[in-house]
Formats: sequence, structure tokens, C-alpha cells
Amino acid sequence: MSETQFDLIVIGSGPGGYVGAIRAAQLGLKTAIIEKDKTYGGTCLNVGCIPSKALLESSEHFVAAQHDFAAHGIKVSKVDLDLPTMMARKDKVVKQNTEGIAFLFKKNKITPFTGFGKIIAPGKVEVKGADGNTQVLTGKNIMIATGSAPVELPFLKFDEKRIVSNTGALALTQVPKTMIVVGGGVIGLELGSVWQRLGAKVTVIEYANRLGGTMDQECMTVLKRGLEKEGMSFLLSTKVTASKTLNDGVEVTYESLTDGKTASMKADVVLVATGRKPFTTGVGCEEMGIQKDPQGRIVVDKHFQTNIPGIFAIGDVITGPMLAHKAEEEGVALAEILAGHAGHVNYNTVPGIIYTHPEIAAVGLTEEQLKEKGIEFNVGKFPFMANGRARAKGFTDGFVKIIADKKTDRILGAHMVGPSVSELIHEVVVCMEFGGSSEDLARSFHAHPTLSEAVREAALGVEKRVRQM
Repeated sequence: MSETQFDLIVIGSGPGGYVGAIRAAQLGLKTAIIEKDKTYGGTCLNVGCIPSKALLESSEHFVAAQHDFAAHGIKVSKVDLDLPTMMARKDKVVKQNTEGIAFLFKKNKITPFTGFGKIIAPGKVEVKGADGNTQVLTGKNIMIATGSAPVELPFLKFDEKRIVSNTGALALTQVPKTMIVVGGGVIGLELGSVWQRLGAKVTVIEYANRLGGTMDQECMTVLKRGLEKEGMSFLLSTKVTASKTLNDGVEVTYESLTDGKTASMKADVVLVATGRKPFTTGVGCEEMGIQKDPQGRIVVDKHFQTNIPGIFAIGDVITGPMLAHKAEEEGVALAEILAGHAGHVNYNTVPGIIYTHPEIAAVGLTEEQLKEKGIEFNVGKFPFMANGRARAKGFTDGFVKIIADKKTDRILGAHMVGPSVSELIHEVVVCMEFGGSSEDLARSFHAHPTLSEAVREAALGVEKRVRQM
């Protein structure tokens, strides 16, 4: 093969693209990856998952020092916020992760190209660099892994200063006194909670009559109560209809979907978090005739192949939850399929997490969804208030809920809200992956005292065997 000929050309170095490229290289495929930005990792590592978690962690420490240390016998006379240092730490975390990807590319002999990748023919991708120079790569297979972009409202255009997407919300140079968050989903709640903790007065405006979309609403009630306790306000069943940029902020006009009344509110910063859309602009889909659905997602078969042989797509550009770990598994599965193996993704066990305080974690179906499907089930539930380790940590809000099939006892879903549930959910994911039952979890050792005991107790609760701790 010449330098520009490959077994697989990956367009996009986000979680799906870079993980898929690494797996392909491990399986012996000569692999190239194209990235339009200066750093690898896509939205997730640069302006999404990683920096937001860094700021969530820092802001939680800030609040703990102000309000929680005293109960532990730790006296702090004064707590000051050094936002530039906090932001610098966030940037350092991002840099460490993106540089780690570059190391993995070198280790696995993956050839990276910097520039905008466009499919110009089956098996051919043009790479246009920032200097305007182009080169053409040829390959047996092409993987589109270009991710997604934030949805921009026509009357709330991003300037990333006062009207911001997740990108701008992660790079504010000072804490706004007031912030409006348009959208009560994961991004809005996470980033809104960061700036609320750091001193902003945050109001969330949500079109639906609930937060968190299809997440378990009993969990969302606990989270909403906790955020309200911190000072966050919510306007549900409310539609934003217009905005006006002022010298000292942004005025947003909104309408109640309940009674039709309109009102306006002014804020220093407006975070628009109304969802994300597949990013396929300029990739060559239209020119190649690659089929899309009405939502703009690329249509693929069970092997991730588009209607054009040899062109595949994964991650946020295809149907399914827009989650980094979902894209990763699809990238791995596609690489294994191309190498002649049996790649597979189990979409029934994709966990979803909101990294707020308290956290929410879920896998499988909710009670509401199971009722709609007509599936009979049993529920086991256990509160962190009754968990010894949670009491020792001083964080007892929330619970663990396990849902199992009434006839077979097979676990159909788990929904948690409370401390460290983003970590606790994965034992249920593994159990579900093996077709496990609530009894399997209930009979498994869980060290005492640990938060994980709440998972076991919830599993015991499916058969009404909960014990007080």
C-alpha cells in the first residue's frame, strides 16, 4: 500500500472515531483518521464530557468547603473563588486527555491527518487543510464519525459570550450574576448547576412538563428538589419565543404552555441547551447520495453500512442516544465486523447519566415505559438514608430502584439518584448484559459498609426482602 491507501479511513476523532480506529488497528487494519480541529477527541474531550466533569468536580469542592466541611469538624474561615485557576485546571485535564489520544494513535500505528474530510467517491476521501491544500486518501472502507453539534434557535444565535452553547458555557471568564438555561436536559442541568454553585442565580426554562426527558421521573423529582435547595429555579411547560440583546445582558421572552401568559426575564448569560443535531455538513453525504432520515441522521443497516457500499457511520450521526460510550461501542463493533469478527452492540444496556449533585444514573426501561409496553414487573427500592456508608459520607438523598420482569425476574431496568450512582450503575449493566435476575444481584457479595449495598438491597426489595442497615 502507498502512504495514502488504507483499509479504513475514519472521519472524526471523537470517542467513536478514535476508539474505532484503535480497535481496527489492533485487528491488523491499516487505519487513517481525519480530524478538522487542532486537537483530537471531538466535542466530548474538548468542549463536552471531560471539561464539564472537571468543572462539576471543582464547583462541588467549592460548595463543600463553604457549607459541608464544618459538620466534619473542619473549620475554614474564608473561601474565595479563583475562577482563572479553576478554568486552567479544566484546560489541563482536557489537554492531558487529548494528548493521550495522540499517543495512542502513534502506539497503534494509526496515521492521523489534520483537515476537513470529505467523501468524494466510494473509497476516496479528500482532506483539506487549514492552508487550503488538499490531498486524497483511498481506502477499502470509510467510517463517518463526525458527531453532533448544538441546536441553535433562530432567535437565540450563539455569540459564545452572552448567548452560549456548551462551548461558551465552559469558557466564561467571570461568574454571571444571573443565567437563563433554555432546556432542562443533561447539558442544561449539568452546566447550569456548575454556575449556580459558583454564585450565579440560574433559571431553567423547559418546554416539556418534566425535566430529563425520558429519565425516571421519581429520580428527577429528587434532583429537582436538590437543585431548588441550592437556589435554582424552574419554569416547566414554558416556551421561549424571543430574545433581545442589551448592553448589559439578554432579555428573553417566554410563554406558558399551560395558560398562554407571556413574560420576559433578563440575564447576564443565556445558555441554550435544547439538544444536539448530527454534524454531517460538508462531509459529502449529499453529493454521494447517502440516505438520511427526517431528523438528518444517516441511515445504516445492522452492520452500520450506509446505502453506499463501503461507507459506514456510527455515533451521533446515526439513530440512538447521543452518548460517547454508545459511539465507542459502535466504533469497536464496526472495526470488528470489517476485520471479519462478530461485532455487536446491545442497545438495551446503554447507561445514561446526569452528573449533577445528586447524580442520576439509569439503564434499561422505566416503569412508565414498561406500562406502555404492557410488561408486568416488580420493583425493589432502597433509600440511601438507610445506607451506612451514605450516612458516614453525609450524603443520604436519593435511592436505588431495580425493576425486574414479574415472571422471569430478569432485570429490565435500574434507576438511581444519589451519591456516586454514576459508578454504581455499572454492576447492573453487567448483570443485564448476562441476562441476570434481581436474585443474581441479591445473592452477590457487596462489602460492608459501601454505597453498593444499596444496589443489593434494592435487588432484595424486588422480592420484598429489604433489610434495615
